[in-house]
Amino acid sequence: MFTLVALLLTFVLIKCLKKPTKPSTNADMLPQETWKRISQHELVRAIDGFIQNNLLGRGSYGSVYKGRLDDRVELVVEVSHLHLEGALTSFEVECEVMGHIHHQNLVKIISSCSNDDFKSLILEYMPNGSLEKCLYSNNNVLDIYHRLTIMIDVASALEYLPFGYSNPIIHCDLNPNNILLDENIVAHLSDFDIAKLLGEENSMTQT
Repeated sequence: MFTLVALLLTFVLIKCLKKPTKPSTNADMLPQETWKRISQHELVRAIDGFIQNNLLGRGSYGSVYKGRLDDRVELVVEVSHLHLEGALTSFEVECEVMGHIHHQNLVKIISSCSNDDFKSLILEYMPNGSLEKCLYSNNNVLDIYHRLTIMIDVASALEYLPFGYSNPIIHCDLNPNNILLDENIVAHLSDFDIAKLLGEENSMTQT
């Protein structure tokens, strides 16, 4: 009983300390026109030519690599496998969604690189990897405080999505692999390649 009360008090305290998320204004947004320009050549060099050691994982439509630019900035590069059916649509959806939303608990997009035979998204790097990796690691560092704050972070991101853009957004793929943790174990929701924009005719039908 004492443990349950202590957990409830901890949760309430964390909730009270969290700053409320204000609705996005134009000043908060990161339009695609402001994205950093990064060429395909720079990206290939940053991830050292797609070597296996830099591969972080594979998704339905592409591969994810860790990279480092010449200015020492670490980043993540999502490279679309354009030979797969649906990969181009997935890339376009993710660009559309992530190019118009901005929240402290969403992964920040740095830029994109797109030509006829190469398409990729460049995202901020999360040093502590995915929630799934942390949960099932032998060196699990997530105590009850971390778990509560991660739940609140994810809930804050999900609360923002229906209101942060002109069309409400549904993530559609919420799982521990798509929740990434930064150096302070703050959670950031990622992977919007199958997200739905409510209000657009096709997405409404699919949803």
